[in-house]
Amino acid sequence: MRLVTLPGVFRPISDTWLLADALDREPLAPGARVLDLCSGSGALAIRAALGGPRVVTAVDVSCRAVLTIRLNAALNRVRVRALRGDLFGAVEGERFDAIVSNPPYVPAPTDELPTRGPERAWDAGRDGRSLIDRICDRARAHLRPGGTLLVVQSSLLGVEPTVEALRSGGLVVDVPVRERGPLGPLMGGRRAHLEAVGLLAPGRDEEDVVVVRART
Repeated sequence: MRLVTLPGVFRPISDTWLLADALDREPLAPGARVLDLCSGSGALAIRAALGGPRVVTAVDVSCRAVLTIRLNAALNRVRVRALRGDLFGAVEGERFDAIVSNPPYVPAPTDELPTRGPERAWDAGRDGRSLIDRICDRARAHLRPGGTLLVVQSSLLGVEPTVEALRSGGLVVDVPVRERGPLGPLMGGRRAHLEAVGLLAPGRDEEDVVVVRART
């Protein structure tokens, strides 16, 4: 897969590829409809399109991200519908066989989400859950029968709140992927805030990156 990123668009890192590998393992029928939320460079959408004859949609709030998605789809000779919008707001009334998302999930000093600048790609409120909670709340309404949601996050935000939010929506939930490693540069750069709000114990320097899966 060939990828470029326009200035201001976040370049995929390890959590994106962890989620992409999880998507590859999902049994999707030919013609499956796939949605990539918070798509950024379009890496997940393009991975889905390369995996078989699928109808793929990518959504991001950034104009530059949408342009990047279209450019990368052309570079990889796949068809991806790239839409600008706020999460599911761009696909109201549509349902999908698979939804994947690597949303911003880095805890920030304020609950006000940035509207510009590089932090827009990772800041997610004081507890890091501003976007994940919204995705959990609306996911079932956008899944077809038998559909699957895959979302990646850090264990520092709490995995159980994500699991419980999805279960309360009537979905069957598990955690098929969990990978432990040192704090990444973004989380490491927020160590003082993470410790201040109780998300990181003093002296701790590891986190788990997990993929949460929910099925109808």
